[in-house]
Amino acid sequence: MFDRIASIEVRYNELTELMAQPDVATNPSRLQQYAREQRDLEPIVVAFRQYKQTLHALEETQVLLNDGLDADLRELAQEELDRLREQRRALEEEIKFLLLPRDPNDQKNVIIEIRQGTGGDEAALFAADLYRMYYRYSESRGWKIELANVTENDVGGYKEVVFTVRGEGAYSRLKYEGGAHRVQRVPETEARGRIHTSTATVVVLPETEATEIELRDEDYRMDVFRSGGHGGQGVNTTDSAVRIVYKGGTPDEIVVTCQDGRSQIKNKEKALSVLRAKLYAREQEKYQRELGQSRLAQVGTGERAEKIRTYNYPQDRVTDHRIEQSFSNLPSLLNGDLDRLIDALIIYDNAQRLAEAGIS
Repeated sequence: MFDRIASIEVRYNELTELMAQPDVATNPSRLQQYAREQRDLEPIVVAFRQYKQTLHALEETQVLLNDGLDADLRELAQEELDRLREQRRALEEEIKFLLLPRDPNDQKNVIIEIRQGTGGDEAALFAADLYRMYYRYSESRGWKIELANVTENDVGGYKEVVFTVRGEGAYSRLKYEGGAHRVQRVPETEARGRIHTSTATVVVLPETEATEIELRDEDYRMDVFRSGGHGGQGVNTTDSAVRIVYKGGTPDEIVVTCQDGRSQIKNKEKALSVLRAKLYAREQEKYQRELGQSRLAQVGTGERAEKIRTYNYPQDRVTDHRIEQSFSNLPSLLNGDLDRLIDALIIYDNAQRLAEAGIS
């Protein structure tokens, strides 16, 4: 492992020398290329240098302890030795994770779709609960929510809601939310107090730049219509809603609707953004299947039916079935307190990745 890091440090130093050369300094394209590569290598080089400094300090402190110090100085040296050993351990763990391949989508914005599953009105109400949970979680992290489309039912639930979360590292944390979510609770309309089980499906997609996915005009058809329901009375007075139907030479259509905004142009931009994300996810899913990868959070269409999480109201707990962990205080989680759950997923995922990479 450390031989590999040493070679990374050599390359880092080479890049510093390259960027100092006159022919590179006067070539903005090459200078930018080298600077970007060095920026990517910098975190692991910094950690490795700190690690080497810690090893040196450990050796010096151990020599002091072996030199027959008096009791007070010996106690201080032992405390310093313990601190340095802990620092060495922490740096070793940090370096392991820095060696793992980075997910290129982690810093992207996120497009999330939530759809009601089995359970009728109760499933739609649960879908609305999930939307509020992600909305409040995004607010707590300073991320911005942009609603694209909402289809409501008669009792205030959501048959479908599509929105974008914009903010640094949004995908790196929300990517674990894709899959089937199940709720167990007594519906407000249940006169006998029986517990019902309902589901909602969450799709999580990284927002994709226009340059990453080529969309030709002939690949899709755009329909415009008058918005209904969500968005206020002003939305309903013009044909501002947009529906895009993508063919793209494949047998299965992709249909994207956006009707939240009053501007047809902005609705089209949002709909195309969702479409690009779906096409990108389709490509990534095919690639991961070919590699036989089994990641905890894979980019995909999100149409898979496996249950990833259960929200059990009577027992006041949320269970994530992928990591087989349960979390108490369900109301707090539904109010956006998701970090403790997401942190556990990240720790588990990193451990799996380390094992697959053979890093121990």
